[in-house]
Amino acid sequence: MQIQFASSRPSGDYALVLPAKGCDDKRLDSLTGDAAAARKALERQRFEGKKGTAAETYLAGEDGRRLLVVGIGKGKAEDAEAAGARVSARLMTSGETQAVIDLSDAGFDAEGAARLALGAAMRSWRYDKHRTKIKDKQKVSLQTVTIVGAADGAQDLWEDRYKAVYEGTSLTRELVAEPPNIIYPATFVERVKEWNKGNGLEIEVLGQAEMEKLGMGALLGVAQGSVKEPKLLVMKWNGGKKGDKPTVFIGKGVTFDTGGISLKPGPGMDMMKWDMGGAGAVAGAMHTMAQRKAKANVVGVCGLVENMPDGNAIRPGDVLTTMSGQTVEVLNTDAEGRLVLCDCITWSQKNLNPARMIDLATLTGAMVITFGHEYAGMFSNNDDLADDLLDAGKTSGDLLWRQPLAEAYDRLLDTPIADMKNIGPREAGSITAAQYLQRFVENDTPWAHLDIAGMAWSDKDKTTYGKGATGYGVRLLDAFIAEEVEG
Repeated sequence: MQIQFASSRPSGDYALVLPAKGCDDKRLDSLTGDAAAARKALERQRFEGKKGTAAETYLAGEDGRRLLVVGIGKGKAEDAEAAGARVSARLMTSGETQAVIDLSDAGFDAEGAARLALGAAMRSWRYDKHRTKIKDKQKVSLQTVTIVGAADGAQDLWEDRYKAVYEGTSLTRELVAEPPNIIYPATFVERVKEWNKGNGLEIEVLGQAEMEKLGMGALLGVAQGSVKEPKLLVMKWNGGKKGDKPTVFIGKGVTFDTGGISLKPGPGMDMMKWDMGGAGAVAGAMHTMAQRKAKANVVGVCGLVENMPDGNAIRPGDVLTTMSGQTVEVLNTDAEGRLVLCDCITWSQKNLNPARMIDLATLTGAMVITFGHEYAGMFSNNDDLADDLLDAGKTSGDLLWRQPLAEAYDRLLDTPIADMKNIGPREAGSITAAQYLQRFVENDTPWAHLDIAGMAWSDKDKTTYGKGATGYGVRLLDAFIAEEVEG
């Protein structure tokens, strides 16, 4: 869908959208002869102007033009974003091809108007690539959203910042939504390369032979049951001062997770195509960094594997040697994400000298039990980094809630067979997973682990996305870089 800005309403056929705080909003007076009738229609629909709500009618004085009135709540930037998203949700398959959102006298500053555009774009995303038969009424009709009366600077803010955020989120959603026969380690890499042609993002790829030489036994152990070769994808954006240490994003990229020998139950296993949601978020965030030319040094590292249960797969009881030299007793092959991440963490420290590391992973079902689908869990060894990420979550809407790390939990990973085991007891499963990862963080490097298991996919429509891939993490990482690194 195309987002454009204009100084006045165009001529021709379009749906008119008015953001309003209620039926008595003076902005409805601009409807001239239709104002009274429109107000009555809105009152009958009990429209109160609350955030994310909408009501519609038709304007007899304008040849039956559709009028959509969207609530703007308290008029904050997040309210504007919700209003824009509501426009797309309501009109996307309505038969309308163009919507004109008139912000004249709506009270939004440039940030609010740009966020309204972002909301409209984000909610319009659909992935119909593999559908060959769609009923006409289900097909997307809305092609253009024109925003008029926006504050000065709104268009620049959209084009220079938020359009890139939308594009990065779209890449993440695409990677997560694709089936596992389409997206596996090699094709994940190729898809990222396709999206980043000519934008300055430097991409490096390590294959199995290179990782074997580096001793990445944990990541390779997960991959050894699959015929799909594992990959380590490295994306570098050098937009900051030369010599400044980079911020490193690390993503778990298990492109399909059967659980391995510790096989998952059959019902619902098809959804394990999104077990690469952390890597998807990192790829989307790095695309955003490059597209908006972020003034920061950022590197994305994705460990890409497929976890399958063939005759060569690792077994419960096997001992793996990680790139760090530490050994791991594998008690459950379905606790594989931490095995992938630990080698990525070690590789990043040895090769990138990071200022800070943030890993994202759909790591534990325990996190879904804890937070449902409203927050991702955060674990960190650094209070400043944790606070900054919490703030970025509030700004972006990708919400986080901090969880504890402590010696008592760490001891639950001890085993007489190796340096550690890859799972603890049933209780505190998300915490022991984070404690495992912390064992690979060296020299007190600021580090945060984001368990996004409940956030990468949604079974119901939300404000800025429909059912399916959410794109969670891209906006969070972008906001963190913008607020805390670029300043």
